Amino acid sequence: MSSPWEQIPLFALPETTLTTSPDSTDDVLPDDDVLPDDDVLPDDDAVSVDADVFVEADHADSEPAAAAHAASPERSDVAEAADPAEAPSPPTPETDSEEVDNAAVDGDEVHDDAAESDTAGSEEADNEEAGNGAADPPVWEALPAGEEADGHALIVTADGTYTPSGRELTGPVDSVEKLDKLIRWASLTPLGAPAQIWVVGQGACELLGWIIDPGSEDDVDDMEALRNRAAQELTAVLHATLTPMLNAGWELRGDPGHVVHLSRSIGNFTSMVDVVIEPYVWTYWNKDFGWHNRVGDMGILGSPTAGTYLPDDDLPAARELGRRLAWCAQHLGVLPGPTPARTGAALVDKIKRERTRSGKGIVVTTPGSVPPLDGPPRGDLEPAVGWTRVPDAQDVDGTSRLVSIDQRAAYLASAGMLEFGYGQPQHLTGHNAAAAAVGEKGAPFGLWRITLPPGQTLSLPAKLPLPHPHMLADQPVQTWVSTVSLDGLCSPVADGGIGADLDDLDIAEAWVYPQQGRALDKWAKILREARKVAVDTDDEAAKRFLGTCYKGYIGRMVNPDMWTAKQMQHHHQPVWRAAIIAHCRWRGRRVAMRIAREHGRWPVRTVTDSWVYLLSGGEDIADPSEALGKMSVEKDVILTDTILSAFTSAQDVHEVNLAIKAAFADNEDTDDEGEGVL
Repeated sequence: MSSPWEQIPLFALPETTLTTSPDSTDDVLPDDDVLPDDDVLPDDDAVSVDADVFVEADHADSEPAAAAHAASPERSDVAEAADPAEAPSPPTPETDSEEVDNAAVDGDEVHDDAAESDTAGSEEADNEEAGNGAADPPVWEALPAGEEADGHALIVTADGTYTPSGRELTGPVDSVEKLDKLIRWASLTPLGAPAQIWVVGQGACELLGWIIDPGSEDDVDDMEALRNRAAQELTAVLHATLTPMLNAGWELRGDPGHVVHLSRSIGNFTSMVDVVIEPYVWTYWNKDFGWHNRVGDMGILGSPTAGTYLPDDDLPAARELGRRLAWCAQHLGVLPGPTPARTGAALVDKIKRERTRSGKGIVVTTPGSVPPLDGPPRGDLEPAVGWTRVPDAQDVDGTSRLVSIDQRAAYLASAGMLEFGYGQPQHLTGHNAAAAAVGEKGAPFGLWRITLPPGQTLSLPAKLPLPHPHMLADQPVQTWVSTVSLDGLCSPVADGGIGADLDDLDIAEAWVYPQQGRALDKWAKILREARKVAVDTDDEAAKRFLGTCYKGYIGRMVNPDMWTAKQMQHHHQPVWRAAIIAHCRWRGRRVAMRIAREHGRWPVRTVTDSWVYLLSGGEDIADPSEALGKMSVEKDVILTDTILSAFTSAQDVHEVNLAIKAAFADNEDTDDEGEGVL
């Protein structure tokens, strides 16, 4: 093996293979879809997963109603055609108005000594500094690259190939045959996901014949049309150019796109490698990556909108990608998945294997589909709240600022706190259902069919939304709720509930799970500790990536189509997701009640996890605690006379929403996606 940065001619590869990390395993698997028993594996962390599992999962990640591929780029050389003049210009990003990294709700807290104050001002400054066009590179690009991903991934550029830690291995890979030879020689092993070859830069794609020219975004009314066209062209180009590898014994698992899933049978085993084509990741349409014409987070590659994408030039981009791969391997123990949600799932499976081998901890092996409810729920089992009110004179008098607060990584905090149910739920009716809700430790995890009383019959604050989104002001509503909402409704009005007794809710039916526990506690702890490292080192790219991992994974719990492969079905847990959303919603309401008591201020708007207030110059309503799940300032703007007048003269909620949007207009480009964007 060469010394660091010593180049090896491609066709003079040494007899020995790359040095793998000491705890890696062979990337071979039985042909069937049954994984080996964990107790015979050298290391759970590096265990490979059946190829069908990953391919089915990756294809399921794309929304059925949209293109089979697509997402979003934003390097200046991304998606260049053979003729640069005909290359599509980078898409123009648009962002949602709701913040991603902080979410809604109050109550129990998860301490994180490194959790920072996410003020709008500091976010904006961070993003300006992080922009790829800034004079100075962002802080994280100067951080050292570790060796944890070496032996599991390689990076290919037009200049040569590298390990993630920066060891230069070969010259340019200018043919698919050479790519085949490189993969065979490297003998990469999996790490929670199949081994990975990352092709970075348009130049490396051109050497391999992977060139597409879908046109320009100026030629289409909808960016999705351009993405769809590019994805189709890319698939066609790959089918045409990968023939030498297929002839050499490799198989394609599904249609190739921005990720080419390759597998090769060796006796009764299958080895796998994923080739990730960085310049074309934008062609993949996925909720993790972006919505319609908007550019979002592209997993480990970062977000063009937030300035955390890779540098423009190929070699700096390769170095930064290598650093991120090593960071992910070190702090999560897995390689990044093809989407952030897949990374979250890989971490869950890593923990599952460890617990299976040790016999300690909760191991959930079956999906948690919503039971057959008697009467469909009204939309989501536990919908997020969306509400606006017209401020009165007392709200507006003496105010000069519009402030939006939300919770710091609320979904992550709730996921680590909650006890989730699993196993086959038991259906109870009548007295048995009501009796099941009464226990020494409160109601067990489950779903309860209750009657919500009319809001106007209760002594509730007029300046807050009704306590549950299904509740109506003038009539009772029978609906299904989670145990979290059952507890919330029984809380005192001062804590955000309605002060109900269980008898007041008239429990008619229930589905109660036989087992429950903090199934996601270790998952949340690993992500929380990784987030602490990212915050401590000013690694905004890693911090944002972690946010997309936990939010993407929790969002995907709801849809079984995302987890069709046999070994992935246990990730389908819609009732868990409902409990997390309800937990965040109730805690947010409790914070609003506290703010009202302590400051005499009431919100004018709440959407999912964000609460908007009109405040005077010196008022501070954020939580002093820096724990995850506690309220921090998302946006804080000085109101102009025009906007203040708009609030004063607003006649309906539509006009109030327009005034809020106008006030926060300058902050739109610095926002993350809110916790509710899942």
